[in-house]
Amino acid sequence: MLKQYWAKKNGKIGWCRIQKVTTKNIGGEVVKENDRYTVIDNRFGKTLVLSSTFLTAGKSTTGHSHARQEEVYMFVMGQGQMEIDNELFDVDEGDIVCVNEGEFHRVHNTTDVGMLFICVFEGHRTH
Repeated sequence: MLKQYWAKKNGKIGWCRIQKVTTKNIGGEVVKENDRYTVIDNRFGKTLVLSSTFLTAGKSTTGHSHARQEEVYMFVMGQGQMEIDNELFDVDEGDIVCVNEGEFHRVHNTTDVGMLFICVFEGHRTH
């Protein structure tokens, strides 16, 4: 469920969104889609982005780092591995991983079924 409305705050009229979403459907729009993954972003508030990635079996994300951006990953479905600055560890449904700014990170789906994870970050997509 997603409600959108015009609101007046501090003498200014602007677009605000009140959102209730689920881990299986975060709303938003597809920003990347190929044989590796489907990425959906839902911008909300002033600066936050809620992003979901469905990672195809046996595939990995491209991997990247952000100079001034932290991220929180929540693994919703499937299993695999997360790589942060050359450290590789297992991730499973229900795991939450915090990535500090500047850390290189990548997700690997090491199984033969799809994997779904959600990421929250501030600012704009830089990758």
